[in-house]
This record gives sequence, structure tokens and C-alpha cells, in this order.
Amino acid sequence: MSLSRTSLAAGVALAALVAASQASAAAFYLQEQSVRGAGRAYSGEVADRGAASLWWNPASIAGLEKNEIYGGVHLVQVDSQVDDTGSTLTRPVIPGGLTTLVGGERVAGGPINNGIVPNFAGAFRVNDKLALGLAIAAPYNFTTDYTGNSWTRYDALKSHLKTIDVNGTVAYRVNDKLDLGVGVSAQYTDAELTSALPNLSPALPDGSSSLKGEGNWDYGWNVGAQFHATPALTIGASYRSEIKHELDGKVLVSGLLGPLAGSNVNTNGVAKITTPWMANLGFRWKADDKLTLNASVSRVGWGEFDKIVVTYPNGGSVSEQNYKDTTTVAVGLDYEVNQKLTLRGGVQYDPTPTPDVGRTARVPDGDRTLYAVGSTWQATDSIQWDAAVSYIAFKDSKINRTETIYAGTPAATTLNLQGDVSGSAVVLSTGVRWSF
Repeated sequence: MSLSRTSLAAGVALAALVAASQASAAAFYLQEQSVRGAGRAYSGEVADRGAASLWWNPASIAGLEKNEIYGGVHLVQVDSQVDDTGSTLTRPVIPGGLTTLVGGERVAGGPINNGIVPNFAGAFRVNDKLALGLAIAAPYNFTTDYTGNSWTRYDALKSHLKTIDVNGTVAYRVNDKLDLGVGVSAQYTDAELTSALPNLSPALPDGSSSLKGEGNWDYGWNVGAQFHATPALTIGASYRSEIKHELDGKVLVSGLLGPLAGSNVNTNGVAKITTPWMANLGFRWKADDKLTLNASVSRVGWGEFDKIVVTYPNGGSVSEQNYKDTTTVAVGLDYEVNQKLTLRGGVQYDPTPTPDVGRTARVPDGDRTLYAVGSTWQATDSIQWDAAVSYIAFKDSKINRTETIYAGTPAATTLNLQGDVSGSAVVLSTGVRWSF
């Protein structure tokens, strides 16, 4: 493989796989793992009991009186827009380079796809102290799509990320005051990412690049505890470890013409990425016979994305990242109207981990505030029906990214991407809990 082919393959593989990590990190974490939790903006799950709280705390099922099965589904509808504010492309034309506007469609409406998020959990009583649990979740699933003529095309066209997390749990009631739990998480990840590539002449059509990456089952762990300080007050704490992933991908580059024609390539690449750790602390306080107050704070270790290591035939690359750890806070309440109906509400603030300088069109993210209401209907002695509606307001943010295409070759071309991002989302959730 020539120097230009090697550099091009490395650059495309690195850009695509970096985007995959950003897609999983930059607030594309899906916290919709409990319909009951959605109704109070996830403010009380780490301190609540039952199978529906297993994602947040493996101790939540200790000392169960009955077996429990939970199933839920969340419909996520996103309204987003990404506008060009003067993005440019500088080609290596002597002397000094030729800078032109990127051009194309300057407004990208609705690039973030709607989606459906299912989840399942079960808790099974062994005796009055010991319980076993199983939870299946999709914590990092997302898709963004731009048209082939979008101003974002050299940075992003399609970005699809899918994960499946299967978590087994053992929980034990030490005494009336203390519950403990531990779990092992198996997580599978795959991704598909595409973008356009500029030819050296603005008069020539674009080339294209794509990556399809498929991971193996990789493993992490989680621990948790609940302290029942009084009959009215429960304090919960949990920690979920980071998971190191290795994606096997195929990089395809086509449509390059003229001096770049020899750089069309079909090669394999491997990237190592890490999903973040999560530490949760919260409480539930039963203020009176009807009202329960909830609060939680979560520290998320997005800083695990310190670097991404990519290897491919004849070489490799390391990309340093600038993600930052974030702190999410939430408050909420449960109000028992009567023995059949409980109402909920909550607010959550969730800051973005993406840097202001370096934000990409693949991850058009900003700080978000979530407002939620929900309810539980006791349909029978053993069946509870949960429902929730959440509205997520995204703070306006900016895409501000400079990168070099064909880096390290005479064809090095500089992309300066500048844009404005706005959006909001509505999540409709429904689920059932069955005890037996």
C-alpha cells in the first residue's frame, strides 16, 4: 500500500471510529431504562426497590417478598436542526491553498432520528434475604442522518451506534438497615458511519467513505447499597464500571479521482474505545402517608475517553480526546392519590460532556434539562401499569471543529466546520410490572 493509501485509510478509520466513540458518549447515553423512573426524571431509582431499578442499583432487589418481572418501551421523538454558519474547505492549491465555502444544503432539519427503546428486568427471590436479577438494556443507541449534499457531509452523513447490555445481579439483605448488591454486565456494540470525501478540484464530485464496525461481548461490573436509615428514609448508592470495547471494522473509500484515484481502498481496522463509569447517590423520603420526595446526583466518567487507539495493516493511530466528566442532578416526587393510583413528577439537569471546541456534526449535543410527569395504576393485586411523558430541552450549542483530511500527504485538506445546533425531544413511555 502506498504512503497516500496508508495515510488515507488511517485517517478515514480514525475519523469514523472516533465518531463512534463520540456517538456513544456525548449524551447519547439512553437513561430510559425504567418507565417508573422516567415519571420522576430518574431522581429516585438508586434508592427505590424492585426489578425496575436494577440498572441504577443492584441492591434494589434484596429481600424481595415476591418475584418481579418488568418490561417497558420508550418512544423517543426528536426535533433538531443544524445550520451552517460559514464552514470552509481549504485545498492544497499552490500558493497558500484554495479556501472555499463547503456549500451544499445549509440547513439540516431533523438529523437525529426518532427511536424506540425497549428494556426488560427480572428479579427472583431465593429466600427472605437473597435475590437474583437479570436486566437487558440498550444504553448507547442512536442514529443521525444527513442528506448527501448537506454542509456536514465531509464530517458526517450517517452515524449509527447500537449496544446491548445484559446484566446479571446478586443482591443480599444484610439486616433491616442494609441491602447490598453486585452485578456483572456483558455489553455488545456495533456501528456504521459514513461521510463524503472531497476531491482536489471543486469541480469534481465527492468521493465517499464508510465504516462498519462490529464488536465482541465485553464486560464490566456494578455494585450498590441501600441504607434504610428510618422507615421513611432510604439512601442509595451505586457504581457502574467503565467497559473497554474493541471494534473490528471495514473501511471502504471510493470515488476519489485524479491524483487521489490510487487512494481508493478497502481495508480492515480495529479501534479500542471505553464507555464511561457512573456513580450514583440518592434518597427517597416518605414525607407523609401520600407524598415521597426523591433526589439524586450522578457523576459520569466521560473522561474515560482520554484517547482512542486505532490499528490497521502497516500502522496505527492515537487520537487524544477532550471529553470531561459531568454531574447530573435530579429531583422528583411520588404522590399516592389512592390505593390504585400514584402520580409522579420531576426535573433533571444533564450537562454535555462534549467540548465547545471540537464538537462534531455527528454529535450535535448541548446541555439538556428534562421535565417529566408519570403515573402508576395498580391494575390488579399483582400487575402495575406505569406511564410517563418527558420533555427534553437542549441548550443551543455550536459545532466548532477543524480537522485535516488526507493528513500527512501532499493532498492534505483542511475542513473548518462551523454551525449552530438547536433541538428538543419528547419521550413517551409505558411499561408493566408483574409480581408473583
